[in-house]
Amino acid sequence: MKTSTKIQWTGNMSWETELFGHKLTLDAGKENGGDDKGPRPKILMLTALAGCTGMDVVSILKKMRVEVEDIQIIVEGDLTEEHPKYYDKMHVIYEFKGKDLPMDKLEKAVSLSEEKYCGVSALYKKVIPVTTEIRVVE
Repeated sequence: MKTSTKIQWTGNMSWETELFGHKLTLDAGKENGGDDKGPRPKILMLTALAGCTGMDVVSILKKMRVEVEDIQIIVEGDLTEEHPKYYDKMHVIYEFKGKDLPMDKLEKAVSLSEEKYCGVSALYKKVIPVTTEIRVVE
């Protein structure tokens, strides 16, 4: 299955795209000659990983009948110092909020996402280390 996206230059360092009916503006910060009209492209790599695994984990936990009050996913990326700057490792922190959450099921949901379902994670793991941490907040 082939997928594509298209972005349109909107002046200076700014670009705009429409994804499934949702407009997204990308821009550089003022310190890099942009107007700060939107996020930088590279950070979206971390967001893509968080969103992909997050949707998987929610779906899996629903099937397991595990009820959580809230979930936050933090993805930390370490950028290289020299150009081209890229993430040379990522760390995913899953923060689950709820009472009496079964750790074994949380671990299973995260593992299934990372090992079987999340295509973003699968791609990133081919080129960089991606580590995981699970935290429970009651």
